[in-house]
Amino acid sequence: MPQTAHPSRASSPLPSGGQSPRRGLIVNADDFGASSSINQAVVEAHVSGILTTASLMVTRPAAQEAVELARRHPTLGVGLHLTLADGYAASPQAASSGLAEPSGKLPASPTVAGLRYFFNRRLREPLRAEIRAQLERFHATGLRLDHVNGHLNIHLHPTVFSILLEERARWSDAGFRLVRDPLRLNLRIAKGRWVYRGAHALIYGLLSRAATGRLRSRGVRHTEAVFGLLQYPRVDEDYFLRLAPFLPPGVSEIYSHPSLDQFRHEFEALRSPRVRRLLDELGIERLRYADLAR
Repeated sequence: MPQTAHPSRASSPLPSGGQSPRRGLIVNADDFGASSSINQAVVEAHVSGILTTASLMVTRPAAQEAVELARRHPTLGVGLHLTLADGYAASPQAASSGLAEPSGKLPASPTVAGLRYFFNRRLREPLRAEIRAQLERFHATGLRLDHVNGHLNIHLHPTVFSILLEERARWSDAGFRLVRDPLRLNLRIAKGRWVYRGAHALIYGLLSRAATGRLRSRGVRHTEAVFGLLQYPRVDEDYFLRLAPFLPPGVSEIYSHPSLDQFRHEFEALRSPRVRRLLDELGIERLRYADLAR
């Protein structure tokens, strides 16, 4: 196996929220732990590609395999991919409280889940218990918590976000994904799905704007921009090559869903020699959230 690649680090701190002439890039894989195919893609993309971090789904079947792989590759930053829809609960009280079905299954639709969490105040404490349970399950792995985000970006849901801030002590050393995928730039480098891209840019732009001040007032680390939302599931080599020259000053995150089967094109993009060479030529440093200045 090739030697594990270490993320390139800045020679001086890169602040979250400010501007810097340097450009850094956190390259993240979502859904780590969802399947062996995804787990193997994550490790290979880190060892022989540009991937620097991965977000772990602690309630999925292949989570333990993912943890074991992460332990063998300590340069991979691992965060929590909080799952509150389209998955299973970690809290043993989730079913009895009405948060999940008797089987422990959470609502499949993020829209349905979001409406329930917003309007049903009786679910607020069960939701808090579930968030705590997933954080505790992550901490039990012994891995350093690099960042927190959400499956389907549900971490920015107003109710979920408020609880996360109230529970900050449980993840205080971690970064946070603030989903600001610039629509104007995306329209410049990609085509198609105009309604999807416009709607998602508007919704997550508003949610992120509402969250920004509250994060900064608490000193929570985040990036200046996040790419991948408007491109799902087409974060391929061509997208990387088009995006890289236009990355804004400071630190950005780009996330994708690499696997050896369903999204192999995203996996291949992370291992592309052309992409790596271009990032190096542009002087774009590959980082983890742990590398950001506090």
